[in-house]
Amino acid sequence: MRIRVLKSKPRSARGQALVLACLSFLVLALMTTLSFNLSHALRQKVSLQQHSDSLAYSMAVMEARALNYYAVSNRAIAASYVAMNSLHAYMAVASVTGQIMRASRNNFYIIAAMEFAQCACWTCFIHCIHGIQAIRVASKYGNAGRDYDGKAKNLENSFNQANKGLDMLVETVHASQMAVHARTVQSVMNGNANGLSELTNYNAPGASNVPGGVGALNTNEFNCAIDGMVCMGGQGNSSNEALARVMTEVSNASRPGWTANRDFDLPKPLYLHPSFLQEMMMDIPGEGLHYPIPFVHKGTAKLVETRSNIHGPGQVGGNTGKVIAADEEGAMFNQWKHGVGPYMPFNSRIHSDTNGGGHTPNGAHSDEHEFDGVNTQSFMSCIGQGNCFMKFRADPDANDDYGQPSVYSYVTRQFRVGNPNQAPWELNANSELNFTHGGQGTARLTLAAGEGSGLSKALVYYHRFGSNGWREAPNMFNPYWRAKLHPFRATEAATVLGAAGNTDAAQLAVTPGVSL
Repeated sequence: MRIRVLKSKPRSARGQALVLACLSFLVLALMTTLSFNLSHALRQKVSLQQHSDSLAYSMAVMEARALNYYAVSNRAIAASYVAMNSLHAYMAVASVTGQIMRASRNNFYIIAAMEFAQCACWTCFIHCIHGIQAIRVASKYGNAGRDYDGKAKNLENSFNQANKGLDMLVETVHASQMAVHARTVQSVMNGNANGLSELTNYNAPGASNVPGGVGALNTNEFNCAIDGMVCMGGQGNSSNEALARVMTEVSNASRPGWTANRDFDLPKPLYLHPSFLQEMMMDIPGEGLHYPIPFVHKGTAKLVETRSNIHGPGQVGGNTGKVIAADEEGAMFNQWKHGVGPYMPFNSRIHSDTNGGGHTPNGAHSDEHEFDGVNTQSFMSCIGQGNCFMKFRADPDANDDYGQPSVYSYVTRQFRVGNPNQAPWELNANSELNFTHGGQGTARLTLAAGEGSGLSKALVYYHRFGSNGWREAPNMFNPYWRAKLHPFRATEAATVLGAAGNTDAAQLAVTPGVSL
């Protein structure tokens, strides 16, 4: 009996290949979608970081321009004080003309006495005639002195108005400094004011403004650069006296030579009007030699602590510029006929202060000379009445960049579009893909990044032109402030991130081995 065994045919594998192909296409589609989302996120991140850099740099440029404006306007304030000094010098010179005439009058009384002393005999009667003529010349000099006093007196109203105008200019310039400061603070508070919003619209539409906490850091950094502003954590404010001494010394050092030191070469002071010199030297006496003695003549004008300091050094310790004072003094030499008036002193003095000042000679004086003084009010109450200025508040700490202000930018932006019609690679509005596998539950895959952020720092720094320009300390009298992007210190980045409310990133910033 035979037994027949039937062999079964092998099952086809074509169905398994189809399943594997579908799974492969699914993975490929997911990889492609993730690739699109990653490239989109990277492009958005680069764009946001570039926007953050440009925003930090632009805010720093605005601060640098403000500091340069302070420097230029501080020079204008110092120039106003220099102009006041020059006005006082001119007024002292104008007032001395009457004094010179009276000094010549007194010399001619001496000459008359000399002539009369020589007319004791009949043959010397000519000296008696000369004595009478000398008295007449003395009288002419006396009359001329009164005339020149009147001319100086007529100038005094214009002199006072000019000084008041210059004083008002100082107050106005400082008010403009404070206005610029307020506008600059407004700009760095949120990175959106005074035209900065155009950066966001151009570089990263939809990006956030600078958070309030970061804006507060920017404001404090900028305020700490100005001596007298409210500053948290920086150097303390200088006293009003210290601030006044700075501007007083700068102003006194800036005076032109004629205002600071008036002397002259033989035979006469050429800065006096030619008509006055002609009258004093020739017209009144008619003959002889008549001139101020050059070796004893002096004159100056400066900001001083008291009017008695007029001939003290301009950079004397404690000089806070409470008074503007000027003087002109010397002695007259008169030689006529047979007599000599060798040395008759003259002087004129003028000063302005809060008590109405003073003016010698009295015949050339008609009104009070008011001057508020340099930096007499506390900085924050100085607008319109205290003659303040902007002074740089230096810091000796290199880790604080020597007081040069930093500017921070922290901005965020949604990277996820959330609209599959505009970004089909996100698949749906949530950019999420869910997988369900029986008892293992549901898995969720997020395809697109949500929110991104950009963090930047810029430094406003001082650098004078030239090979050794960096040696000059930062100040607000020379306009050499500039801006640049600057690297973060780890603790500094943590402070900024914490102020922005990003506590996780703030912790990462100070984690060893982790770089932002």
